[in-house]
Amino acid sequence: MKKHSIAGLLAGLTAAAIWGGMYVVTKVVLEVFPPFTLLLVRLVLGFLTLAIIILMRGGFSVTKRQFWAFFGVGTVGYGLSMGFQLVGTKLSTAANGSLVTSATPMLVLPFAYFLLKEPISRTKLIAVFVASIGVLAVIDPRNAQISPSVFLGNVLLLGAAVTWALYSVLVRKVSAGVDMLQASAVMLLGGLLFTIPASALESINQRIGIITPGIIGGLIFLGVISTAVAMFLWNYAFAELPAAVASLTFFAQPLVGTLLGWFFLGEEITALFIIGGLLIGIGIIISSRE
Repeated sequence: MKKHSIAGLLAGLTAAAIWGGMYVVTKVVLEVFPPFTLLLVRLVLGFLTLAIIILMRGGFSVTKRQFWAFFGVGTVGYGLSMGFQLVGTKLSTAANGSLVTSATPMLVLPFAYFLLKEPISRTKLIAVFVASIGVLAVIDPRNAQISPSVFLGNVLLLGAAVTWALYSVLVRKVSAGVDMLQASAVMLLGGLLFTIPASALESINQRIGIITPGIIGGLIFLGVISTAVAMFLWNYAFAELPAAVASLTFFAQPLVGTLLGWFFLGEEITALFIIGGLLIGIGIIISSRE
């Protein structure tokens, strides 16, 4: 495998691993910040972090055309997809969220075919199928809930998976020959188009709670590490790798989340988890060797 491909694979895996460990922190911070207000803070902190680095490197150099292309892609990913994820999880369950969003890599395939002309080969299908079986073993779909009371939430979660798959493919489409650091910063700005009005509406009924040093630390982690760093790495992965390969690194997320639950919360590591982890690894290896 070429060096840039290895770097892209590691970037995607690192981003997914960061997001896998993000939920514990998010749960704590959400006790103080309403969901869309927290997302707004994340996007602003993420943009400022990348902007500072860009300015230290000489400043922004994107053209007007590139700016609006990146902004539009960011609106899909950080506005629509994250918004669907927040509301969907609130109206459904965390288990449903894990199950539905795990379909993202499979959804990447048709988008990559139509938008990037990437062929859907037998190897890619086998890789995604094997890794998908693995992630189902990790998250255990028996924990999911299917009832009329969570139907709307499940629909929104599906919308989150579809739009994140679309966003990821669009990143690859607009990334040829551009500075991914600058592209990622502008994409974060694109998320503000929906997040600012959503946060304003949310503030009518929900107030920010007491901000402690721990909450500030959580905000820094979510804004700088989970947003600025992880989003840049995810974008870099899709810029360097075929979309089908990059998308499989998404499966590192439930693995890391489960491992952290075991380490910090004493949750049990099951045989299904071990088998699932092996299948995910095999799927990624199969896809990367095509």
